[in-house]
Amino acid sequence: MSLTIPEPNETEQAHSERLRRRIAEAIETAGGWIDFSRYMEMALYEPGLGYYVAGQQKLGAAGDFVTAPEISPLFSRCLARQCAEVLRQQASVACILELGAGSGVMAAEILLELDRIDCLPDHYYILELSAELAERQRQTLQAHAPHLVASVRWLQSLDGLQLHGVILANEVLDAMPVQCFTTRGEQVLSRGVALQNDGFVWREREADARLQEMVETLRRYPGVGDWPDPYHSEINPNIPGWVAMLAEHLAAGLMLLIDYGYPRSDYYHPQRNHGTLLGHYRQRALEDPFWNPGLQDITASVDFTAVAEAGVEAGLTLAGYTTQAWFLLANGLESLFQQALETASEVERLSLSKQIKLLTLPAEMGERFQVIGLSRGMEEAPQGFLLQDYGHKL
Repeated sequence: MSLTIPEPNETEQAHSERLRRRIAEAIETAGGWIDFSRYMEMALYEPGLGYYVAGQQKLGAAGDFVTAPEISPLFSRCLARQCAEVLRQQASVACILELGAGSGVMAAEILLELDRIDCLPDHYYILELSAELAERQRQTLQAHAPHLVASVRWLQSLDGLQLHGVILANEVLDAMPVQCFTTRGEQVLSRGVALQNDGFVWREREADARLQEMVETLRRYPGVGDWPDPYHSEINPNIPGWVAMLAEHLAAGLMLLIDYGYPRSDYYHPQRNHGTLLGHYRQRALEDPFWNPGLQDITASVDFTAVAEAGVEAGLTLAGYTTQAWFLLANGLESLFQQALETASEVERLSLSKQIKLLTLPAEMGERFQVIGLSRGMEEAPQGFLLQDYGHKL
């Protein structure tokens, strides 16, 4: 690990050590073991110390990972085209809500594109719990779209909001704490975290009734098949409640969730017997979630079948499910690319071509990232799902 991963500096190590002690105290208070979901929650969101609430640079080439909006403005411009279709159908005040807006690049590019096509929302809401990221978003919007900043509203809760328009969540679900489990024969075990030699280690114990029921439901799902022994994976028990909460605030329009993940039969395929848990630090993927807590992002892929089920249960309609590549193409990626080429220099043309490849090639983001749409009050399928809809795979 030390040969390939940059060594954190003294300040970063001290920060991680403070969080490590906080987690260790929680483990000791709980009797020597905590569920992995609790560890992941503290590693990412512990006040003042967790990865997403502390002040380190996270996004972009200088951070730990790069998201599609940072790769190319064409991604956000395609999203804007989908938003415009929905906004134009609203009979009342039409708005956009973005959950966790990262650096603010996506919000800026969406607003600029909507301005170009004369379809600005009445308000662009950003739900952001990190003060550091909210300030960075303001700076980004001020730098890229100063004349549109007045339409942006930052929220810390959705209390009282009834939205007509679009809810956007790009790479949000993968950062939710997950429960990890192991099956050995018929036995279902919960994978948690214990202390060993001042570090953290995996420890298994018998799963409680709720986790056992969830795992047994997964095993019975069509196409999952027989799991090898042992079989390690994870489950996000927060998806139903989270989708239901958002559904309460969507009076009419479309919820678009973009993330890396799979339909359930692929997620829990027998060959994927080590789950999908990954860390990210300085553009490297890590398999050890206990390495320097607070410095690395920790993510798990999304079970999009669970998202679809939760949406339907909450009274929404499955509007479509497809890959990022098909979604972008259906929203005019090719024409936007050609427009950009018209005024681009030779160097910019090469950069644009590279961006398109990263966004659409199967080996890059094109198939690894999926898009699901959940709607209320929309009679026709959104244009982003018209070229290819894989909803039948859910």
